[in-house]
Amino acid sequence: MWRMIAADPERQAQLLRGVLDMCLLALLAGEPAHGYELVRRMEAAGFGSVGYGTIYPLLTRLRRLGLVANESQVSPSGPPRKVYAVTAAGREHLEAWQRQWIGFTGTVDSILTIARS
Repeated sequence: MWRMIAADPERQAQLLRGVLDMCLLALLAGEPAHGYELVRRMEAAGFGSVGYGTIYPLLTRLRRLGLVANESQVSPSGPPRKVYAVTAAGREHLEAWQRQWIGFTGTVDSILTIARS
């Protein structure tokens, strides 16, 4: 679905910036992961333009806010890597963001439905 909104790349980037924290928390709530894995999951979901330079600073910020925690795990190839997981506070924030998102998108959908009439 996301790839279908390719007509305005700047608009797409603005929309992504507004939801990226929530999307990362949602992905980590499903299963802890390292940064590279999160980039792959974002690509698989259709957010192909999200790179490491975006993901890692957000993970650092989420960690500083206490929404995710990280631990070092042995890598089968190379140095240990940080694996991130959602904290209890992160789950609470995610649930609040999801409620807010559902309300927001419902309002936007209502307005767009009126505009199509």
